[in-house]
Amino acid sequence: MSSSKSTDKRALVLSGGGARASYQVGVMRAVANLLPRDTPNPFPIITGASAGALNAASLATHAQRLRTGVRTLEYVWQNITSSQVYRLDSSGLITNASNWVFSFLANRRRDTPTSLLNNEPLEQLLTKVIKFERIQRGIDAGYIDALAITASGYTSGESVSFFQGIPDLTTWQRPHRVGVRTELNLQHLLASTAIPTLFPAVRIKREYFGDGAIRQLAPLSPAFHLGADRILAIGVSSNKPNRPPADASPPHPSLAQILAHILNSAFVDTLTSDMEILRRLNKLAPLLPEDAGTADPDLKLRHVDLLEVSPSQNLSNIAAEHFDDLPRAIRMFIKDAGSSTILSLLMFEKAYCRRLIELGYSDAMEKEAQILEFFRPR
Repeated sequence: MSSSKSTDKRALVLSGGGARASYQVGVMRAVANLLPRDTPNPFPIITGASAGALNAASLATHAQRLRTGVRTLEYVWQNITSSQVYRLDSSGLITNASNWVFSFLANRRRDTPTSLLNNEPLEQLLTKVIKFERIQRGIDAGYIDALAITASGYTSGESVSFFQGIPDLTTWQRPHRVGVRTELNLQHLLASTAIPTLFPAVRIKREYFGDGAIRQLAPLSPAFHLGADRILAIGVSSNKPNRPPADASPPHPSLAQILAHILNSAFVDTLTSDMEILRRLNKLAPLLPEDAGTADPDLKLRHVDLLEVSPSQNLSNIAAEHFDDLPRAIRMFIKDAGSSTILSLLMFEKAYCRRLIELGYSDAMEKEAQILEFFRPR
């Protein structure tokens, strides 16, 4: 059970990436298996963006017992289909695409929805799976200090981390990123998962929001501001580049490939670079005088342990192997398996997600000693 007075607070950071977030479930299964069976949530701080926010919220609503939360996520991801996330009829896709194009060309009214896919099924799924009232119960019972869900504001351009937590947590404001205390609900999750151009933006009070991975320059920042001393970050992208053969003569990239490249940059690069920055700051912190930063606490450096688990295989390549599993309407849009990055985002199908869960479990078990050390009290 967590405590607001703890000096050894662990945080779980779950990045975004559409269907790739199923990889995180495999990692969490390994964590749950390595800890005692009846262990409650071991992370006082949980943060998530994009599809990682869905996993974060689900774990927070089952804070009393970690294995129950993980098994709930496993059941959902192992049995998911695209029809549970977005509408699949070809006519609906064509209509949405037409609205998107005409809105761009003709500068249509701002209240006209502009997205290629209709994600009403996802809203229905989340309503069944996630019971938001349990978040505050977990906080009141001391199982969790804070849950943060990040979304990107289309007007302000800010990365906003909406958080619900214990009373002594404070909001923050940094260049292009802020922390806002609120009571989390379905709208925050839908906003955090609204992949630009693919899913519709979501209005929260005075602003429309989109996917939390977009413009999230410092994915570890919410956990740090909420008081984390140790961070387990689960990425959804391999650090190994997928380079073409030296003698390759590739065709000009399609619109889907270009869009996928833009989205991939947002979902992947920021977490990787932010972890590298933290590692360097951890090396720098012991070299500074003890009174450094006393005049301005925001400038004071402190060591924050970091454990990363990320895919040992390229998830886009795995998605390409499952191209035929996608519904026909989506295959028509993507055209071929060459647009593997966008495939990996939209492949909400059982076979692909189950492979990612198994890969996540395997990768985490390869780091068994490091995971056990992460949870060992200081």
